Amino acid sequence: MTNRNIEIVEVKNKRLLRAFIHLPAKIHKGHANWVPPLYMDEWEFFNTKKNEAFSYSDTILLLAYENGKCVGRIMGIINHKYNTEHNENDARFFLIETYNDYTVARTLLKAIEDWALSKKMTKLVGPLGFSDKDPQGLRIEGLDEPTVIATICNYPYMVDFVERYGFTKKVDLFSYKLSVPDAINDTYKKIYQRALNNNNGIKLISFSKRKQLKPYVRPVLELTNHAFKDIYAFNPLTEKEMDEFAKRYLVVLDPRFVKVIENQNKEVVAYILGIPDICRGIQKSKGYVWPVGFIHILRSQKKTDLVNLLLGGIREDYRNKGLDTILGIEMLMESQKRGIKYIDSHLILETNVRMRAELEKLGGVVYKKFRIYQKPLPSASA
Repeated sequence: MTNRNIEIVEVKNKRLLRAFIHLPAKIHKGHANWVPPLYMDEWEFFNTKKNEAFSYSDTILLLAYENGKCVGRIMGIINHKYNTEHNENDARFFLIETYNDYTVARTLLKAIEDWALSKKMTKLVGPLGFSDKDPQGLRIEGLDEPTVIATICNYPYMVDFVERYGFTKKVDLFSYKLSVPDAINDTYKKIYQRALNNNNGIKLISFSKRKQLKPYVRPVLELTNHAFKDIYAFNPLTEKEMDEFAKRYLVVLDPRFVKVIENQNKEVVAYILGIPDICRGIQKSKGYVWPVGFIHILRSQKKTDLVNLLLGGIREDYRNKGLDTILGIEMLMESQKRGIKYIDSHLILETNVRMRAELEKLGGVVYKKFRIYQKPLPSASA
């Protein structure tokens, strides 16, 4: 085999960052299920002054070049905040993209491995970003299914490359698909009414306008911090991150697919947040919101037959009381009124047996599976 000269270049200026951001569009050209990022969001994500996660993480962005052509990319992350809180010593690889070329993938993974070793890390995990709110894992099943927002779309060869390099499973995540019935049957109605009757003092809140959501942003995301505290890779949101999350998603939320439950003290104790799928609109916009991309995105939201569940949570002292059933059936009923045919659960950790059981009770079936990988670093096994 001819020796190849693959050069690894660290991203240290805007020109290289642009190459890093736009490389996937070249690799995935003609890939029907690939959805470009919203490039406006991408530039904010990599802006160290705007993305607070950079303040508590070490990072590195690398590009691979061969004969003057950019042929791959990868990001390395060490989330010191998470490592300290969970007594871990892990580095992460993220945003790996290459053409169908194992030599390039191996070279990039080796470069991140060497970087992690120089930082005294003992394990490399990924694909994983700053937190579970970033796209995570490689899709290992359901690769022919459409991509939904905030999830990874990869070619099958990338799974082979990562495993060939020595990575093994750390944890799997499942995406469930629920079919929305034409009408809510009597069984669901009885379950729903029983759950309401068993929870005196709670109040279900529905919305019709986006401005009605604003007073609930902080309470909902504060509940998220408590409800998600034991979820792998979750970072509690700071107030700044809460505001950024709201700014990013409020403009595309359909308030009808946000449901909140308050107790008698007007405390938010449970919620669910869905969004009519916008990925076909993002594809048509090619990732650009302006000047007309937002029209494609909003139009796709009105035409879609799929709702994506982005977030949901229940306060610990209100669990096992049927609130998850109330929220689930509310979402089914709202979807039925809107003409939605399917609901995507987003990513559910395989260890989250309670949530998985609830989805299966409502008729959900696993149709996509994602895997986060791990590999001990040489010093850890020496």
